[in-house]
Amino acid sequence: MKRAWILMFSCAVATASAAQVGDQLPDMGNPVDAIITRGDEYRIGLTVMRQLREQGQILEDPEISEYIQALGSRIAAQATDDGNRFTFFVVRDPAINAFALPGGFIGINQGLLLATKNESELASVLAHEIAHVTQRHIARSIRAAGRQSLATTAMVIAGILLGAVGGGDAAQAAIAIAQGTAAQQQINYTRSNEQEADRVGISYLAAAGFDPNAMPAFFETMNRRQGLSGQNIPEFILTHPVTTNRIAESRDRAKDYPVPKAGPEVSYQLARERSRVVAAESDTDLRTYYEGQIAEGHDGVGDRYGEALADLGHGGATDAIAVLHDLHQHYQGSPMIAAALGQAQMAAGATDAGLATFTDALRLSPRNVPLTIRYAEALMRVGRAREAHVMLLDLFNNVAPTPEQIRLTALAASAAGDTGDAYFYMSEYHIANGNLPLSVQQLELALAAPNLTGVQRQRFQARMDEVREAISRDRKRRPEPAQGGEQRASR
Repeated sequence: MKRAWILMFSCAVATASAAQVGDQLPDMGNPVDAIITRGDEYRIGLTVMRQLREQGQILEDPEISEYIQALGSRIAAQATDDGNRFTFFVVRDPAINAFALPGGFIGINQGLLLATKNESELASVLAHEIAHVTQRHIARSIRAAGRQSLATTAMVIAGILLGAVGGGDAAQAAIAIAQGTAAQQQINYTRSNEQEADRVGISYLAAAGFDPNAMPAFFETMNRRQGLSGQNIPEFILTHPVTTNRIAESRDRAKDYPVPKAGPEVSYQLARERSRVVAAESDTDLRTYYEGQIAEGHDGVGDRYGEALADLGHGGATDAIAVLHDLHQHYQGSPMIAAALGQAQMAAGATDAGLATFTDALRLSPRNVPLTIRYAEALMRVGRAREAHVMLLDLFNNVAPTPEQIRLTALAASAAGDTGDAYFYMSEYHIANGNLPLSVQQLELALAAPNLTGVQRQRFQARMDEVREAISRDRKRRPEPAQGGEQRASR
């Protein structure tokens, strides 16, 4: 039952298009906006993201988040429609799959990241999902379904995603919810959408400087897994059906684009192995795995980095320092390696050396997000929370933070004794997650905090007024519930 509903719905999240849409290029005019605007799509996606985050399904790791966002943004910059905002994230799921939510939120399962052989293959999947967003497949589906409650649409998508990840009762609950909505009948993948995403995506991939042959190569890898795995078919196959014709078509398209010279792909290798270690179960010891890899000659930068992280995660900070110090000497421009070395030194009790490593690395990479976060964590650990607070504020006044990074700023403010600011940042955390009522509660606490300055009070009150106005607008925007299906669009 679970597999069948993944087949029907996971590309409800990934493609979400009406079954009647043909092979022609999509109509990118205004009719879609008459049913669901880009703002509506963003709100739906944000609601689903909040639910995924609350369930602990998003891999909240600064280094991995920074890498996948940078990679995705490089590809998304090739899209001709600059009206889209994109957020890329990694999901704690070993299944090989990827999906695009309404509003440009694109998720890559940790299992898919590990299944790729190089950065171009990973980029090809992101390019495909970006194309689903730019071609507005989800909005066109909702238009075909008729005017639906945005909250209901978000609930169905989130329910199916969480059910697919959690299985069991969660999957059955998601099915029960879906059966009570029009979205059940209308949100589905179509082969035409997949073909369209291939065509558009490979152009983004090549324009971003990646090997276009990576797309058919990854399809072939998935096709072989399907043939060898019997019943254990990768979810990517179920949600993005791969046929010999599709492989051949993408191979032919790749011939139209130049093949760039392959680079070292250090960041890809580091992020790939980091995801293996960070997403592993707490009782999993990967040290034996890396010992075997290195014994077999797989001793590249990613393998050594993964080995060090595995050592660090199991009390071997001294062993990790030895490996990371060597890597740091060879890859001094890598913030990811420098951050891990600083963390290992702090864990080993070499506080001065750890803080010095962070300071030196930030001179080379000013305002690097993972480095700054790890340095701030180190400062808080040694009782220098006020410095951490100032550093995080400087960073996030220049770089848009993720919700988890906003939450860290709130913790730093709280540890520094800045109670009003701590509540204010938690309100921003809830805004970033799309939960405006909780944001109002935090702002009320911020305004009630002792020893506020006049500037703080004005800032908190202004934000409160903005949030309440947004809540009021949202209530007015919501359509009246349909009566007996009378408001459904005709087919």
